[in-house]
Amino acid sequence: MALRPEPTAPFHSVQHALRILEVVAKHSSGVSDIMLARETRLPAHQLADLLRMLRREGYVEQIADGAYVGGSALTLLGSAAPERGHAVRDKLQQSLIALRDSVGAAVYLSRYVDGEIKITQYADGPRTPKVNEWVDFRSAAHAMALGKCLLTQLDHDSRRDHLARHRTVRLTSRTTTSEKVLFRKLDSQPATVPVLDLQEYAVGTVCAAVPISAGRSVGCLALSLPLTHAHRLRQAADTLNREAAPMLLSLSI
Repeated sequence: MALRPEPTAPFHSVQHALRILEVVAKHSSGVSDIMLARETRLPAHQLADLLRMLRREGYVEQIADGAYVGGSALTLLGSAAPERGHAVRDKLQQSLIALRDSVGAAVYLSRYVDGEIKITQYADGPRTPKVNEWVDFRSAAHAMALGKCLLTQLDHDSRRDHLARHRTVRLTSRTTTSEKVLFRKLDSQPATVPVLDLQEYAVGTVCAAVPISAGRSVGCLALSLPLTHAHRLRQAADTLNREAAPMLLSLSI
């Protein structure tokens, strides 16, 4: 499987965050924000935003003199211990639950594994129900925000291989069934703009998804809303885009 080399906004944020963590790790007794700015060469406002995110997520802590040191999340996720995998899943689940409550929507973490769509984790609730899987998600990438988001990250041949196995059948009157049209939409999708599904998979449901890819792993973060809340989709999608960086960071450490 080959990927399209198109960095996303969360990718750039994570690259900067990882650089900050490298500097913090180098100064085990603590490093000031002035020293961080000097060594990372990040603008003050960007550094402040990233430090705020890293503190919130537990990757750095601020000690008495204001210096930054590595946090508990960094220690656990950065270790080679057998429980690291469980720690990553727990961290991601906590982030998904917080995001669900923040955007007021069911949220999903999905990956493209061995040629198939796989939802690895999700967070829903009584007021934020997940999508009813009336058609197997693996067969509906062409009609789903998360499916299209994953397909945008594949190269042309990998997409063709996927669609040779899963045809672009009509699921609703809004489903794109022409491969030519679908490929044109995928090619024109900006990497920094959320992918949308406006009742293409299921009548009465709208969705959004943003890419979160670590290394050669193809993934995305998605949300779904009932049609009655469609007016919130754009704002919720923007929040989803902003919150993708912490998820990607958990996968990258």
